[in-house]
Amino acid sequence: MRLGLVLSEASNGLRRNASMVVSVVLVTFISLTFVGAAILMQMQIGQMKNFWYDRAQVGIYMCTSLSTAETCTAGEATQEQIDSVKAQLESPTLAPFIDKYYFETHEQAFENFQTQFAGNPVAEYVTPEQLNQTYWVNLKNPDDSQLMVEGLSGVAGVESVADQRKYLDQIFSVLNVASYTAIGIASLMLVAAALLIATTIRLSAFSRRKELGIMRLVGASNRFIQTPFILEGVFAALLGSLLAGGAVVAIVKFFVQDYLGVRLSGFALVDLQDALTVVPILLVLGAALAAASANFAITRYLKV
Repeated sequence: MRLGLVLSEASNGLRRNASMVVSVVLVTFISLTFVGAAILMQMQIGQMKNFWYDRAQVGIYMCTSLSTAETCTAGEATQEQIDSVKAQLESPTLAPFIDKYYFETHEQAFENFQTQFAGNPVAEYVTPEQLNQTYWVNLKNPDDSQLMVEGLSGVAGVESVADQRKYLDQIFSVLNVASYTAIGIASLMLVAAALLIATTIRLSAFSRRKELGIMRLVGASNRFIQTPFILEGVFAALLGSLLAGGAVVAIVKFFVQDYLGVRLSGFALVDLQDALTVVPILLVLGAALAAASANFAITRYLKV
């Protein structure tokens, strides 16, 4: 097979169907950018889980004078009840699971509340006595949080025991939904790209139907006839894949690292190494998309 002639035929096909080729490139670019964004989002969720789950605490909220829980019938937790909870945390039953803990008083809770809600009108109406005194417990293994909940729930003077991970799970669920939505949109656009590639090959074949007839008459092999059309689809899809890879790297560099990284310095964010890991995946996906679409078009429209 003469490579130069095959490449020349593919080049002619691309020129004749330039508008369709541009459409394939754009649709492939957009769809694979969504795929790359979804993969990066899953990486980000994994990093955030590793980062925050290790720092998630169990909060043991002591009763206040406003508490209505069954364990708070006597009103605000007494010093004896506070000391009793401390004794349980240091007991042989719970101590082996605890990395460290500290006690937050009304005044400390109020100071943290004022800092967190600075500028919010609600901060003006809260007094220190309304905020729970709390034991904050860091566990050696965050998966053991249920032991704290079961061991200290229902103790006199304890209003509630809360695992912060349940709040993180809600956030990660929202992020997962966004990621799956991006994958769903990308899948639909990949189908559109595959149909466009097949249509481009069909139009290219139709525009060269006389040439194909002559090739058959002179005994050209099926591979020689099919290869230029396959190259047209592969070229368009790979160009879209390269643009998508560049877009993913640019998003991570300029938006995640340069913008979010400065404003969210305490968060573990995806970096350029993660983006560069995604790029080969997009290239392989683009090539596979082109190959599958071209094979379908050849089977369906080029009955050679």
